[in-house]
Amino acid sequence: MTYSFHNPSDGILKQYLETSKTIAVVGLSDREDVTSHRVSKEMQEQGYRIIPVNPRAAGGQILGETVYARLQDIPFSVDIVDIYRRSEFLPDVARDFLETDAKIFWAQLGLESQEAEEILRDAGREDLVMNRCIKQEYRRLVLHS
Repeated sequence: MTYSFHNPSDGILKQYLETSKTIAVVGLSDREDVTSHRVSKEMQEQGYRIIPVNPRAAGGQILGETVYARLQDIPFSVDIVDIYRRSEFLPDVARDFLETDAKIFWAQLGLESQEAEEILRDAGREDLVMNRCIKQEYRRLVLHS
């Protein structure tokens, strides 16, 4: 049986993007040539606060913000958790996500996990997006609408 995850409607995705202010980016790299950095920088330029989550860079700064080792270490509320870790790591990120008050679990383009979806849904969390680029969705649904 193939796994078939269905993302929220465009209307809901647009609402997520328009009502969110803070995005924690799991796997954000300090290397400017990496997709996570380029996308996060553009989202920051659109007015979002980007919070880097990267254990190897914890305590340093990326895009002018303090880097945290884990989602649970962020000492304030986050709206979206945007994930740039391989699909096999999504269940671990989902478990971490559930230990925070973050609202939306968003796995970037090319990333999805049935196990992560089950973990989140079993915990009553329905606000999840997988295999979508947050920058592309922002451009499509918010900038050009």
